[in-house]
Amino acid sequence: MPPPPADLRSDTVTRPTEAMRRAMAGAEVGDDVLGDDPTVIALEERIANLLGKEAAAFVPSGTMANQAAIRALTEPADEIIAHKDSHIIHYETGAPAAVSGCSIAPAEGERGMFGPDELDRLVRTPNIHAPRSRLLVIENTHNRGGGSVWTLEQVRAVTDRARAHGLRTHLDGARLWNACVATGRPPKDYAACFETVSTCFSKGLGAPVGSSVAGTPETIARVRRFRKMMGGAMRQSGILAAAALHALEHHVDRLAEDHARARRLAEAWASVPGLGVNPAEVQTNIVYVTIEPRLGTAQQWCAAMRELGVWMLPTAPARARAVTHLDITDGMIDRAVSAARTLSGR
Repeated sequence: MPPPPADLRSDTVTRPTEAMRRAMAGAEVGDDVLGDDPTVIALEERIANLLGKEAAAFVPSGTMANQAAIRALTEPADEIIAHKDSHIIHYETGAPAAVSGCSIAPAEGERGMFGPDELDRLVRTPNIHAPRSRLLVIENTHNRGGGSVWTLEQVRAVTDRARAHGLRTHLDGARLWNACVATGRPPKDYAACFETVSTCFSKGLGAPVGSSVAGTPETIARVRRFRKMMGGAMRQSGILAAAALHALEHHVDRLAEDHARARRLAEAWASVPGLGVNPAEVQTNIVYVTIEPRLGTAQQWCAAMRELGVWMLPTAPARARAVTHLDITDGMIDRAVSAARTLSGR
């Protein structure tokens, strides 16, 4: 029987561990729409405490978490400032426009980050002809930036300037746990800079589904209203909340293992002819690789890697992504290195 594939497509492909499944099976449940699911309540209290906020809401997905927060903090015709490679622009189906009626002013900067001067450039002077600059969104870690980490100092500089301009602030913290493990900072240090914070349980933490939004009670009340409007209110969702609670208890510190495997993969691929990788840019669990034309397009290269038991995603004509997670072993990293060397002719 062949070994299981090294599935490096995303950290969303993780499967619940046996211990997590037991926690889910034993979860005490109620009706979350009616506000009486005890496990959901426990999760929301835990998240609020971890992030230093007064309230939190459990939602089905990271996209809904971001979009419910954006809708809660804006009004139609407002403008959002976010990096041009942000998740809310590329992977949320145009939702800021469709759900909130907002446009986006895209910020420039290396690897998903920008500074106060770039924010100043994008904030509009009040004018009846222009949308109102209303909300700053920062993504940490930044997916398309290669899992890049905003330092706390960088975040404070930009969010302080945003508040000086009268902007509201939201943190897309789908992989905030990775940023905290990489920097050694507790989540509440980052969260203190923002009015709302979204976090995800179904990526590196390995839960099957679920995200959260944290903020003030007034803002979270609006988030709950928009969650209901979007069809995200669930009933006996304590079964899912139990998985998230288990993940918070057992799967955060181990993210350091994913980071170490990603760096090892990047360092090995950097020596493979035909592949372009900068190991110094691998701060967390995401590795981007550029494929030279002689090895085919990224799609062709990924298809060839798949034949060798390594699954990845092409993200551009000559670029592919590998993401480490709790289902990836050292042996799978070895297989990914060997497969790349085979395809390069070494």
